[in-house]
Amino acid sequence: MTLDNRAAVSGPRAAPAASALGGPTRAAPALECRGLSKTYGSGRVVLDHLDFTLASGEFVAVMGDSGVGKSTLLNLIAGLDTADSGEVRIDGMPMTQLDDDAATRLRRGKLGFVFQAFHVLPHLTLAQNVAVPLLLNGLPRARATEMLDAVGLRGRGGDFPRQLSGGELQRVAIARALAHRPRLILADEPTGNLDPDTAHEVLALLRAEIKATGAAAIMVTHSTQAAASADRVLILRAGGLHDARAGDDGRDAHEPGSSPDTRLPGHDHA
Repeated sequence: MTLDNRAAVSGPRAAPAASALGGPTRAAPALECRGLSKTYGSGRVVLDHLDFTLASGEFVAVMGDSGVGKSTLLNLIAGLDTADSGEVRIDGMPMTQLDDDAATRLRRGKLGFVFQAFHVLPHLTLAQNVAVPLLLNGLPRARATEMLDAVGLRGRGGDFPRQLSGGELQRVAIARALAHRPRLILADEPTGNLDPDTAHEVLALLRAEIKATGAAAIMVTHSTQAAASADRVLILRAGGLHDARAGDDGRDAHEPGSSPDTRLPGHDHA
């Protein structure tokens, strides 16, 4: 499964999302999904009235069988796909109600992305890769060097992606995702191309940087080892979105420790 890589770089430089979209709303949850539903043209229901909240600084893993709707969920959150009904709010801002231009500005300013295939640009240096979201948001490029230092790549800013291992490339991707201080990180199988030891190191780094910056993160993964690094593990299946660590006691993923039922029947094509 792959989160649409249009999220990485899209369109010309824009003003910072905070100013373009009404300023920061730090009191709001990082992510709110309310009544989110999606049906494909064949009539197949993928998401059915999903309710989900993610708090600042929270790191959540979403697991589930292939085709159950995990990629669809990420794409709806990112505004890269359109829900049939319901609402997605990022830092209190209604992603599902915005036109394409406003959604792009919100995505640039409030979201960071970590992909399974890294999606670093081979013709740019590491520092230039990390600086991409800074340039798109009109922010100082000096933070790119700070972020490379933070992920253990001090002094490597002038290197090119071809000089790095897979684990190092994912470190660059994490630095890029967090460089502009987003409110929400969407990670799609971030360890899928890494060996177990490197995957453990990368996830420990991702978690540490999320906690340090106060960003929230939702990670889709098939790996139980990867999911163990999260604060909460949620299982997406036909019966709903459930908290794995709570067991099947009727609670779901609406908020930590509480859960009105969420229903997610059907399968998607991702």
